[in-house]
Amino acid sequence: MTDTRGPQSQYEGYATGPLPGEREPAPGPSGPYHPPQAYQAPGGGTQGGQQRPGQDGGTLGGAQATRKPRTGARTTPRTRKARLRVAKADPWSVMKVSFLLSIALGICTVVAAAILWMVMDAMGVFTTVGGTISEATGSNESNGFDLQSFLSLPRVLIFTSVIAVIDVVLATALATLGAFIYNLSAGFVGGVELTLAEDE
Repeated sequence: MTDTRGPQSQYEGYATGPLPGEREPAPGPSGPYHPPQAYQAPGGGTQGGQQRPGQDGGTLGGAQATRKPRTGARTTPRTRKARLRVAKADPWSVMKVSFLLSIALGICTVVAAAILWMVMDAMGVFTTVGGTISEATGSNESNGFDLQSFLSLPRVLIFTSVIAVIDVVLATALATLGAFIYNLSAGFVGGVELTLAEDE
């Protein structure tokens, strides 16, 4: 049988030459492989041997580019708002807080009454008013009503202290009862809504 396919000199290199994995690398400068790009890289550099961005200030993987601040931009503070709802008030905590506040209010009331009495006594109010009342209520047999002895400082302080104690008891009881009533009403309408704002 005769071979009629003609000369096959172009295929002889595959039989005699080295395999693709055994070929020696082509002579040239060694460096990282950069795939070809269809468009020019930003900054005027290309991959085909020209200067790439980042090579003028150092290596590609070394220093990172620093961002320059924008001079024309204004930074305005933003306000974050949160909408919250008071769903329940603890009666025990309300009672403790109201008790302490009512005690402080009672002490302030006693101190204010004592200071007011001293100021009025220094101005002579009790002497003038007491003399007028004694003349109006007095007679030949009696001197009348003595306002100064009735409104003495110890008596005024005792009367003010009794009022302060009653105020402490009533304020504590009413605040605790108010907490129970608020919890009942919040179960129907959802409670009081608050809007809180935070400045950054």
